[in-house]
Amino acid sequence: MPLSFCRKLCFSARGGPPKFHIDRAMSDIGHFPGALAELRLRVSDRIRQTLERAADLGFLGGMPIGEQIDHALGFVAAVESELKRPPHSVIDLGTGGGLPGLVLLSCWSVSRIDLLDANERRTAFLIEEVEGWRPDAQVEVVRGRAEEIGRDDRFRQQFEVLTSRSFGSPAVTAECGAPLVSVGGLMVVSEPPQTSDESRWPAAGLAHLGLSPLSSMRFDDRFGYQLLRKVGPTSDRYPRRVGVPAKRPLF
Repeated sequence: MPLSFCRKLCFSARGGPPKFHIDRAMSDIGHFPGALAELRLRVSDRIRQTLERAADLGFLGGMPIGEQIDHALGFVAAVESELKRPPHSVIDLGTGGGLPGLVLLSCWSVSRIDLLDANERRTAFLIEEVEGWRPDAQVEVVRGRAEEIGRDDRFRQQFEVLTSRSFGSPAVTAECGAPLVSVGGLMVVSEPPQTSDESRWPAAGLAHLGLSPLSSMRFDDRFGYQLLRKVGPTSDRYPRRVGVPAKRPLF
């Protein structure tokens, strides 16, 4: 049974979300004048402080915090370029120390944000951090394996958007993520910025999960993302039991 912690939280957004109108042929979403500067203003000081503590505990890797926040803001830009609005609900798959999930929470204060991770220390840290925040927006810290959470009716096909920063290979991320996304929803997965190998996300393999490749995007000429659309329900066969998606990947 997964552990979860739910609390209402509030962050003041300085104005509404910037508008990103993207021609589908254009893959670079970071060169609109002021786009990154506008997005940075939507990250609260409280979030920055929490991420600094997470970095001190070794939960975020060695990249400077400012760059990691910019990378998380690329998820915001990618989602808003596709939806033209904040999402209703988001689950951050393998959130670790809270990236990109906490940055998404700061930018989308009215959205439901679930932070999913299997590690006890990281989720305990996130629960402790969010306990003291103000009760106006929704966040839930969920501790558990994605293969098990994806079969829980409280989470299965309940999210408009799924984000993934460094969860696993494309096949593992797709199999563990697809069951959590509602039909018509969106998966945004971090990718190496110069990757253009379409075989990493094959349409035939994704179709088994109800997914279809949508586009690849770059942000600020530094960060890459793959967007997938949930075009149909995920079969009850998926996700397979814990560890199997990695041992026997679908593609």
